[in-house]
Amino acid sequence: MSQSRARSPSSEPDATSDPGCEPSGAEPCALCPVCAQRFRDPRILPCLHSVCADCARRLEPFRDPAPAPGPNAGSVSVLCPQCDAQVELPPGGVEELPPDHLALDRVFLESLSLGWEDGPGSEPGYRCQVCSTNLCTFCSQAHRRQKRTSAHSVELLLDLRAQGRLSRPTLCPLHPGLRLQLYCEPCDAAMCGECSSTAHRGHRCIPAHDAADRHAQHIRRLLEDIRPRLAHLEGALRLVESSQNALRARADEVAQEVRAFARDYAVAVEQHCGALLQRLEDVCLHRRNLLHLQRAQLRQTLRLLTAGSEVAVLSAKAVAVRRLEGAGQVGGFPMVGVIQAKVVDPSKCVLQGEGAQRGREGQQGHFTLLCRDTTGEPMGRGGDAVLVSIVHRDRRDCTAEATVVDNGDGSYRVSYTPSEPGLYSVWVCVRAQHIKGSPFVLAVNRKFQKHHGVFHCCSFCSSGGAKEARCACGGSMPGGYQGCGHSHPGHPGRAHWSCCGSTVEISECVSGVGSACGIIRTVAL
Repeated sequence: MSQSRARSPSSEPDATSDPGCEPSGAEPCALCPVCAQRFRDPRILPCLHSVCADCARRLEPFRDPAPAPGPNAGSVSVLCPQCDAQVELPPGGVEELPPDHLALDRVFLESLSLGWEDGPGSEPGYRCQVCSTNLCTFCSQAHRRQKRTSAHSVELLLDLRAQGRLSRPTLCPLHPGLRLQLYCEPCDAAMCGECSSTAHRGHRCIPAHDAADRHAQHIRRLLEDIRPRLAHLEGALRLVESSQNALRARADEVAQEVRAFARDYAVAVEQHCGALLQRLEDVCLHRRNLLHLQRAQLRQTLRLLTAGSEVAVLSAKAVAVRRLEGAGQVGGFPMVGVIQAKVVDPSKCVLQGEGAQRGREGQQGHFTLLCRDTTGEPMGRGGDAVLVSIVHRDRRDCTAEATVVDNGDGSYRVSYTPSEPGLYSVWVCVRAQHIKGSPFVLAVNRKFQKHHGVFHCCSFCSSGGAKEARCACGGSMPGGYQGCGHSHPGHPGRAHWSCCGSTVEISECVSGVGSACGIIRTVAL
């Protein structure tokens, strides 16, 4: 007798289907979101999305930057590949995740509709509802003739598909071939009859359809409680979708703006590059003309010195002397003429010296202006027009006259004497242009104030115990003493000036002029 084409539970599409033989037209609900193949042993994540067990094992653990302490501190969490939610895996790992039988049913129905379950070349036309096995015509006749299967209901696949009565048996993973028909209430798990008599012996087990009815009622009550919120959820969902559309439209607009800016910027760079090249050509032409003129002048001077008569030399003496002022020696040979190609650049000129920032009333201050060319190199010569003006910021009629001395090497010494304290503006111009940073800020302090008190340990000791002796530190002593004493409130804890309370012996007095004289009355022993 021909053997029936029944498959073992391990050969069902959810267990051993080849991921490479993915038929076209598969429904998205029957595909794994990770491998994009039909589900193989699908497991339900805590977020209610399903993935293949192998794909779930390959998910990288998610590391929270600041994990919260508690019972789940050491648990492993992953990101759902479909909703990107952080979910906690059971302590036993992926194996403890519940299987998704609905996804397996979808895979089962799709494989039957595509003729994929029985492999290439098979033509199953019948199905045994008891064995849940597809049969060809010959096997279906043999199925009816066998004594143990003669009472089984064998019907046409086309009729079952039309009536929607095709179903996949839910088999026990521990006992192949046995269906999950019981439900253990203490363990909250479905099981077969073998599991109920072994691993769940003594537990309260009820038929699976009774447990389904009971839990279905509970779920319906929960749905009724949640139903009033569905309108708000649907509105929020529509708002999210509209926000996504607006975000996508705005992203397209920004992308167009970025491209337009890049195009305009490229055009501007090309124009600027052309302007720089034209400027370079103009500078080169100007320098070539200067060099040509200087060469002609040098040749004229050389001709006058070598071929001119005495009368010709005397008549051109003034011009020749000016041309010979740059004479020098190179290698022991006399050289005549100097080519000056450097041009001062005010933006490269700098100030040196503390006098450019700080000064004191009635005392002369100094700083140095260092002129540089366009390349930042020192000029090496003087003769440039330098103007320095120092004006009080609060009183425009108060100025500090500045004296500029040309050192002849490209540096200029500037001297000034401020008459009043305060903040001054220092204007430094070279060739009628401000140098970089001009105007500068000059802080002028008042005259050095000498201490008019005594540097003592306390007013009690320095006054010989006088009660009326007071000190600027603000300390006092019990018993009516108006001054400071050791280890009493207000004493600075070390020697100090009686006029201002400063603890630095070599320092400037910070008390007001004339005010401390009437307050501080200390006597030096």
